[in-house]
Amino acid sequence: MRRYYGLLFLLTGCAVQTPVAKVQDARFDADRQPLKEGIAAYDKMNYIYQKDGQNLFKISFGEPIVVAVANKAYKWGFFQFPSLYTSDQGEIVARWNMADDHAESYGKGGNGFAVSKDGGKTWERPAKQPIGGGLALKNREFLNIHTPAAIPLKALKLPEPIATVREAYGRTFKFWKTKDLPKELQGVYLLRRTKESSTWTIEHNTILEPDMVRYSDNNLLPVVWWGDMKLKTDGTIVAGVYPGFTFQNGAVPPSDVPFYESQDNGKTWRLIGRIPYAYDPVKDPKGGQRHALGYTEPTFEILKDGTYVCVLRTTDGLGNSPMYISRSDDEGKNWTKPVAFTKNGVLPKLRQLDNGALILASGRPGMQIRVALDKEGDTWSDPFEMLPWVEGVHENNISCSYPEVLFTGKDKFLLIYSDFRYKTESGELRKAIKVREVSIKLL
Repeated sequence: MRRYYGLLFLLTGCAVQTPVAKVQDARFDADRQPLKEGIAAYDKMNYIYQKDGQNLFKISFGEPIVVAVANKAYKWGFFQFPSLYTSDQGEIVARWNMADDHAESYGKGGNGFAVSKDGGKTWERPAKQPIGGGLALKNREFLNIHTPAAIPLKALKLPEPIATVREAYGRTFKFWKTKDLPKELQGVYLLRRTKESSTWTIEHNTILEPDMVRYSDNNLLPVVWWGDMKLKTDGTIVAGVYPGFTFQNGAVPPSDVPFYESQDNGKTWRLIGRIPYAYDPVKDPKGGQRHALGYTEPTFEILKDGTYVCVLRTTDGLGNSPMYISRSDDEGKNWTKPVAFTKNGVLPKLRQLDNGALILASGRPGMQIRVALDKEGDTWSDPFEMLPWVEGVHENNISCSYPEVLFTGKDKFLLIYSDFRYKTESGELRKAIKVREVSIKLL
């Protein structure tokens, strides 16, 4: 028997092991328990998750499949940050970053890719990246967020910044009211194409938010607007993005998460609500030291009952910090005070499967999958670990811990992630990109 987070594993059978995980208490406990590895799910395995004598769900993990392996040792930023999408021809396309993790790389390309024609079982490296992906609109168009190249401050004639702070990773941020910036630094850049088109067109569209603030990262001014976009049944697009900076009471608070909607297919965006930064002093004791980036990397889902649920990252240069969760019952206008419900996590991906299961992928250390134990996402399973934590190895040498999720059926999805400790046939450790099929059956 192995015990993680108060979970007891009962292994049954030999050919196929189906552990039954009995939950004692899967809630956040900052005072009594440090950050620990969760349920080991490194290889093909089935689990039945049980609480109070009741079977809640069965989760099945396929074998980890290697998409690509680096041909040499790469520094941080290269051969990581993977994503998934489906091409117009029905292929699954994996993509990963091949550039420095810095504003200098924004909008300049630099990526690797591979294609699977059999649902993720095997992968090949074609000469050209297939067209596909994006949010499918009702008018047969597709929309994607675009990040243009950051502009050097010395190339701009700007007024004095309204604030200057140092963020937790040591970078200096300066702030300006967006309305005081040149037109090219306002609004949002999007990629658009039609169903019949084989190319994306860059657009510069409007954001209606009077107190919006933009920042410079050291000596560059980026135009970033990152996050999730969802399509409502009436065709309205909703976006929950970061970093959200505003000018309030003569100051720029730590970044929050603004929500916008567009009723003209992304040409104009109107602010509908935001989640202000508010940290938990007990579960997140370093939260008061965040002076620039507060909440970052939001992921949100519109549940089948219409509720909006959003998960937020706080982990930064101060170390591992909680992910928070917040809800809106009025389509993003007002949000509940965020609650810290995990001890760690970066770039979370919150998704609801067609069968109603609500899943959360995130990592650092490693890569984890969690499953909500109720319809609202109030209570969550303990994390299932895709990669082992290695004693004495820094978390940034295990994985970048950025996931992506692609639905492949009513109750299953592909998970893509990086593994920095993949051992080649010659015994060398190299970065690798992996995918796994995961299925969930609610019991």
